[in-house]
Amino acid sequence: MTVAGVGVSPGIGHGPVYVLTASVPEPPEGATYVGEADEEKARAHAALEKVAADLEARGVRAGGEAKDVLAAQALMARDPGLAVGVDALIDRGTAAERAVYDSFGTYRDLLTSAGGYLGERAADLDDIRDRTVAVLTGRTMPGVPDVAAEPYVLVARDLAPADTALLSKDVVAAFVTEEGGPTSHTAILARAMGVPAVVAARGATGLTPGVRVLVDGAAGTVTVEPGEREVAAARRRSEAREQALRAATGPGGTSDGHAVPLLANLGGPGEVKAALANGAEGVGLYRTEFLFLDRKQPPTGAEQETAYRAVLEAFPGGKVVVRTLDAGADKPLAFLPAQGEEPNPALGERGLRMFRVYPEVMAEQLDALARAAEGLPARLQVMAPMVATVEEATWFTEACRARGLTSAGVMIEVPAAALRAGDLAAAVDFFSIGTNDLAQYTFAADRQVGALSALQDAWQPALLDLIALAVGEHGRPCGVCGEAAADPVLACVLVGLGVATLSMSAPSLPAVRAGLAGHTLAQCRAAAEAARAQSTAAGARAAARAALPRLAALGL
Repeated sequence: MTVAGVGVSPGIGHGPVYVLTASVPEPPEGATYVGEADEEKARAHAALEKVAADLEARGVRAGGEAKDVLAAQALMARDPGLAVGVDALIDRGTAAERAVYDSFGTYRDLLTSAGGYLGERAADLDDIRDRTVAVLTGRTMPGVPDVAAEPYVLVARDLAPADTALLSKDVVAAFVTEEGGPTSHTAILARAMGVPAVVAARGATGLTPGVRVLVDGAAGTVTVEPGEREVAAARRRSEAREQALRAATGPGGTSDGHAVPLLANLGGPGEVKAALANGAEGVGLYRTEFLFLDRKQPPTGAEQETAYRAVLEAFPGGKVVVRTLDAGADKPLAFLPAQGEEPNPALGERGLRMFRVYPEVMAEQLDALARAAEGLPARLQVMAPMVATVEEATWFTEACRARGLTSAGVMIEVPAAALRAGDLAAAVDFFSIGTNDLAQYTFAADRQVGALSALQDAWQPALLDLIALAVGEHGRPCGVCGEAAADPVLACVLVGLGVATLSMSAPSLPAVRAGLAGHTLAQCRAAAEAARAQSTAAGARAAARAALPRLAALGL
């Protein structure tokens, strides 16, 4: 039996299963308190501070990247906006534990609706919430006990940084979660610890405690009761993969010298270090939402300028592609209300459409970007999300030009933009394909609905056809910044389709670099042709892999 998921930290882990099932019960709805409101508020604030201090202490003990992660969580617990929300509920008679629970729920909804990197921070909020509720109700805080003398495979619905930061590969052979993604903190800390990890493994918590499993953190598989030969073969593949990654250095490109700059997707300045460590040649997607979420007013121009300049300074001479605020619809912001009710948020006022309603917000962001780039050698490119027409693209480009921003582009996220890329090319300087949203709109499949995940598969031939149309022969460079670029096999196919640059989460860069370096441009083109000739996603993947013979030898 094999449980399939998404491999987010490469390597092989083998050991008995320990299923983490402990949780803090939800406080009863309508729970009230006896006494004065000020006393109840003080109780809530003290609990939040106790949790924040505990997280900080764990971070200091763990050190390294875990220290930064847990320090960020401590800041969440101390967020003044959260305290205001808790106080408001207590003033209405709600007990402290329920007020904390509901206030965190509001924050969680904001992050979940944002999706991607920010969406994966929602699990962090759940952990802080549960720890605070545990303090207020006198329950034991969540945690991972010392359960075995030999390294075990820790399985959970999701894992919190506070639980995992103090573990090591001497204690845990691998992590497996039913939730999470490539940029979740489970993935980030697992990679930092060198522990194999598989996320989004449906049914994993149903594994029998104590059963021995083999976790392949590259392939994303969990094999139950493997034989000794199977374990040995998996370890050999892992060693071959690591050798290939170490050998692949320098700028991205094919084995016959076709350059393919490999860029990083960033959710804030704090991710620059990992991007540089993994050899990023620049930034292909700098998400600016982190500056705007959870605020009653937009960030000032000075705040924005500081955040943008920090990334531009990190890549002297490199390309830095900044996506303007992608808000509205399913990412509501208090200071950018929609003009009316939106029964289908995915098709509502979002991205550039929201800027048309609030042009002053876009103007301040573009002004801040222009100031941030002054005097720096980085090549700043600015792109707008959710562009569907030439009129929209022209309006955005003119706004950029008016501020001296010389490279303006658009995201290709809706089929209309891909189908008429030739027309859009006359209005902009470059394209960047967001494969997640392009799949969502192509297949009418909400990316937040897990039951439709098969339609979000970037190997769907119809999606490959749209990417080919977007690349076209219009004379404008076209990159891919969706996580489809993080798949070494699909990365070769994208290059074969004519994609100029690939951008992904930082830890994925070495594998993609190795995959491209093992093949010629002609082989990439043959793989792309073979994939598009298929009628199913599985068929496209298999056909492409067959056309790329070095991938198996590289362990990719």
